Amino acid sequence: MDRTLFRYDEPYGRPRKSNLFGWTIAILLLIGLTLAVWLGTFYIFGQPERPDSYRILQKLHKIEQPKRFQLTAAPAGEFLSPKQLHDRYSALRPAELARKNAELARNFIRNFQQVSGLVPYVVGRFTIMEARELGPDDLFTSGMATLTSAIDYGELLLEHVYPADAQSVPLMKQTLGTGLEIKLERAHDLSAVIHAERLRDGRVLITAVPLLYGSYTVTQGRGMFSLEPPFDLNLKAGWPLFKDSMRRDAEVRYATFRQQARSPIEGTSLPGMEPTPAPLTAANELVRVEPALRVQQPNATPFALASKTIPTPADGKVAKNARGNVSTAPVASSSAAALAASLSPSATPMAMAAASVFAPRAAPLASTTPASAALTPSAIVPMETTPLPARPVTGDTALASTAGGASWKTYPPGKMPAGRLITTGDLRDVADRGLAGERVYLRGQFVVNFAEANRAVLRPKSGMAQSVLHLGAPSSTRIIVEFPSGYTAPPQGSTVVRDDARPYEITEVRKQSDGQLNVFVREIMQ
Repeated sequence: MDRTLFRYDEPYGRPRKSNLFGWTIAILLLIGLTLAVWLGTFYIFGQPERPDSYRILQKLHKIEQPKRFQLTAAPAGEFLSPKQLHDRYSALRPAELARKNAELARNFIRNFQQVSGLVPYVVGRFTIMEARELGPDDLFTSGMATLTSAIDYGELLLEHVYPADAQSVPLMKQTLGTGLEIKLERAHDLSAVIHAERLRDGRVLITAVPLLYGSYTVTQGRGMFSLEPPFDLNLKAGWPLFKDSMRRDAEVRYATFRQQARSPIEGTSLPGMEPTPAPLTAANELVRVEPALRVQQPNATPFALASKTIPTPADGKVAKNARGNVSTAPVASSSAAALAASLSPSATPMAMAAASVFAPRAAPLASTTPASAALTPSAIVPMETTPLPARPVTGDTALASTAGGASWKTYPPGKMPAGRLITTGDLRDVADRGLAGERVYLRGQFVVNFAEANRAVLRPKSGMAQSVLHLGAPSSTRIIVEFPSGYTAPPQGSTVVRDDARPYEITEVRKQSDGQLNVFVREIMQ
């Protein structure tokens, strides 16, 4: 073989060696970068309550807006009173409290998707010390926040947040005034705890937000505003919403407010300054408005009775019609005749519901206008455009989710939520133990002692044997019934019968020093 055939394949110099050290360094750097990205991902996604993590997740579109929950689809939780909240969070050490606060904020940001345990909800009665508008520099960038003090346990302060759009803030400023009472109940409110702060003097400051984000209106005022879930959170602002200096100034102003509200001379009755007795219910309350239910076409009559009543005619006589059938319908007045004359054959369910609201009734109707009647718009416009006079907020008012004359959800007979059904003989036990956060319904026979537009005062009706042997409920029991908007209270002197399918819902039972029981109930039946 010719040796010159592969002469150009021989190297001209020394062979090159691979830089193994450099490649080792590069591989180690890549491994470290991979570990850093992996750990950073766990850090960012696992701790969205940190401001930097929240901002990065927002840019990556991995953060969902806080959503509105329904009362029946809310996360499982436990309802804690002011004392229980204070005992739970005051016993934690600083590191444990910080870890707990991170968990509470993380659950709220994640819309309670990955909750370990039960969500804490606040129940109890609180008094507003001060309310302020939220801005871009706050954690919640729009709405109102109230600093309140627990009525039954002064060692707990509550920050109740009301997120809302900017157009709702002016009405909220007029409503959420100093001295207004907030009533959070298990059956109607879901205010979740999202932060807890232990103050230097041993008190605990809780931050809570309502997960229902409902609509609210004032019973003795104008307008209605709705809460909206916050679109964005400014976590850089930090917790709580009322900083130390703001909280101290609010407490000083509230102490001045309470001092000015007292009589100039304690124990002395001055002309024109006598203390007024506390009303049974607040004159002006902020109530949550439930979504309107669809009115169905009735089969027989367009009027729905709010309760089963047995009328007691003044003359003791019963009128008969031409066919000899007994009729308990009273003689229609001139306004009722004009209202009936305005009815037309083209009926709509909403028009018939409006007719049943505005038609005057002195006793239950046995035979009424046919179901094909409808109310013309001219008959209801004057009623809808007559506003109620606005009243100033005083210390006797209460902020709650239910009140007489307001709107709340009603149910068909026998379709109300599950609860405990009691009679008037069990009211003493309820007054001693309390409602304990459960639904309690009342049934029985009652006599109407007093009735007005949306409220009635009843007394338990007892038979002759019970009166002689002193059995059943005592005569010192008084039932105060509140009816929603559109309902008419039963006439005075009539007998009201509420059975297992149509009970009243008990909202509160108060026992006075003289043994008098004041039972507050509300109408929830359609």
